[in-house]
Amino acid sequence: MTVTATTPTTTTPPPAPAPTGTATGDATALGRADLASNFDTFLSLLTTQLKNQDPLSPLDSNQFTQQLVAMTGVEQQLNANDLLKQLVANTAGGISTAVSMLGKTVKAVSDTANISSGQAQWVYNLPADASGLKVEVLDSSGKLVHAEAPTDLKAGDHAFTWNGKDQTGAQLPDGGPYTLRVTALDSSGAPMTTTNYVQGVVSGVEQANGSTLITINGGQVDWSKVTSITQPGQAAATPATAANTVATAAANAAANAVNNAITNAAAGA
Repeated sequence: MTVTATTPTTTTPPPAPAPTGTATGDATALGRADLASNFDTFLSLLTTQLKNQDPLSPLDSNQFTQQLVAMTGVEQQLNANDLLKQLVANTAGGISTAVSMLGKTVKAVSDTANISSGQAQWVYNLPADASGLKVEVLDSSGKLVHAEAPTDLKAGDHAFTWNGKDQTGAQLPDGGPYTLRVTALDSSGAPMTTTNYVQGVVSGVEQANGSTLITINGGQVDWSKVTSITQPGQAAATPATAANTVATAAANAAANAVNNAITNAAAGA
C-alpha cells in the first residue's frame, strides 16, 4: 500500500475593506497634502535636471513654468474650497440667522449681564411659589457686590433691575460681566431650580471661537440661547415660534450661500 503525503493548504483571509467616513480624512486636506508632496518631488526633479542639463542644449524653461502655473491653479482651487467650507460653517453656526435678529427684542437664557447706562437687567423665573427668595449679583471674580430679598414670591417671570451700585453705595462703571444668582426655596424649604434670562434689543452680532454671539444691553449671549423674539409692534414669539423663525432664516441663508457659491464658480469658470 502506498501512502501519499499531502501538504496542508493555508487560506489567507481577504484583506479587510478600507474604513470609510472619518478614516478617509478631509478631501481638501488630503488634496493639499498630495499637492505639497508632488510639488516637492517636482522641485527635486527640476533641480536635478538643471544641475545635469547640457550647456549646449539647456532645459526649456516654458515647460516647467507651465507646470508651476498648473500647481498654483490647483492650490487656488483648494483655497476656494476652504473659503466655501468656512462660509457653510458660518451659516450652520447661526451667523446669518443671528444677523436677522438685529434691532429686535429677544429673550435669552443667561446668568450674566453687563452694566449699561448705569444699570443691569435680568429676568428670573420661579417654577412655583417660593417660601424664601434671595437675589445676589457677583462680579467677574465671584465677589458679591449686591444682595436683596424680593418680596414677590409668586411663580413665573420676575424682572430684576440692579442700579449698578456695590454694597458700599459706590456706582460701578458700565461693563461687566456680572452674574445673577437666585436662591429660592419651595413650600417645604427645599431649594428650587430657577432660570435666569436677559432681555433687550439686539445691537450686535459677533462670531468667536466657533460660537455666534449677540449683544444685548451691552453683554454677549450665545444666539442659540434665545427663547423668544419680539419685532417692534408685535407680541413676543413663543419658543416654538422662535425656533421656527430661526430654522426658516437658517434655511434661507444656507440656500443663498449655495446659490452664491454656484454663481461664483460659474463666473470663475
